[in-house]
Amino acid sequence: MNHPSENRMDWKTGTWHNVRIKNSQAEVVICSDWAPIRGFKDIILQDPEAVYGDLLPELQGGDMRIVNLECPLVDDGEPVSKSGAVLKGVSGHISGLTTIPFEVATLGNNHVFDYGTRAFIKTRDLLHQNNIKTVGAGMSLEEASAPLIIPCKGSKIGIINFSEGEDLTAAGENPGVYGWDVDGVVSQIQELKRHVNATIVICHGGVEYIPYPPPYLAAAFQRIADAGADLIIGHHPHVPQGVQIRHHVPICYSLGNFVFFQHTKLQFRKIGYFVKAGVAENGISHIRVIPYEILPTRLQLLKNDKYHWTMKKLKAISEPLDDFSQIIEAWNGFIRHYGIKGFQNEIANIMGQLDKEPAKGAAMFRNRLTTMQHNQHLVDTMTRIMDGTVDRAPDWAFDTVVEWLTRQFRLNPWKEVD
Repeated sequence: MNHPSENRMDWKTGTWHNVRIKNSQAEVVICSDWAPIRGFKDIILQDPEAVYGDLLPELQGGDMRIVNLECPLVDDGEPVSKSGAVLKGVSGHISGLTTIPFEVATLGNNHVFDYGTRAFIKTRDLLHQNNIKTVGAGMSLEEASAPLIIPCKGSKIGIINFSEGEDLTAAGENPGVYGWDVDGVVSQIQELKRHVNATIVICHGGVEYIPYPPPYLAAAFQRIADAGADLIIGHHPHVPQGVQIRHHVPICYSLGNFVFFQHTKLQFRKIGYFVKAGVAENGISHIRVIPYEILPTRLQLLKNDKYHWTMKKLKAISEPLDDFSQIIEAWNGFIRHYGIKGFQNEIANIMGQLDKEPAKGAAMFRNRLTTMQHNQHLVDTMTRIMDGTVDRAPDWAFDTVVEWLTRQFRLNPWKEVD
């Protein structure tokens, strides 16, 4: 019988140790969304190391580093018509990746094709020319879905990267990202494990800005863990979410933002964490969660009261994750907050866009129909409106959602530390 502590994080230290694996051969650093935009655009061009602040030694201390490149890096091109924001860096921003250096860039996300196929090709080639391997997108489904096997200090690490294929960007007959194919990922894991020491699955998906994973995503990640993945990492929500240890498999549902600047006073969009994972002969020996804040000019490690406050929050949102009924209740808390008014506002926004900019409005509506995160959100909201339960959810779920969506920095935003 497993001891309960075997499947729990130590939130005082931000660590988990696999009692079945004693020694690691290498340590991998995994980071989330990186885009040289807005406040970080010029800083990265002028002094690539500066944006990482005091994270730099921790990042460079690993044996291999993985980051999610959230936009093309090109000097020209035209943006595509899509439902959301369009992001782009320039080729000179590659120095922000090589200065660490990051050895792997995951490309399975909703922005790497923001300037079309030509910009994607240029970006992929730029990465390869700078000794950065890529995974998660390609010129065909075969290329986009292909796992990456990379050696690291005597170990072989297998990486699978997939996403939700927003705005119909999933590869098929056309170039694209590795889209939402949980069955395919499960099959790949079973084959990949024959050739590597550890299998890491990285997914860009979920609903933005909320503290808990939606049920469809949690079910997918748990199934992937049960299929034999050794570590599962999520990003896309732009806020940190919790960590579940499922049968000795760590699942980090969302790391939050990394080098991704957002003009906002909302606190949880300014907090993220990266993961250091020990790779052993037969799996992952340990993980360490390292939190930081996103300042106007750089990242900064959280220390002292800030660290303890954040770890307390991460522990609180991790506790419901072992009980799927609690994940459903957490989702209902989000729907309760969104409510009939939120549904009305979203429909009105799309209709308004159809009047002002038909292509944009059509893209927004199409994405709501074809992407899991939006489809499940709207279908579940409409169902709960119809059966009269839209306002029913436990207060703990509702209150946490409200905090994640509305909490702003104050003079002392960390004052709730016990």
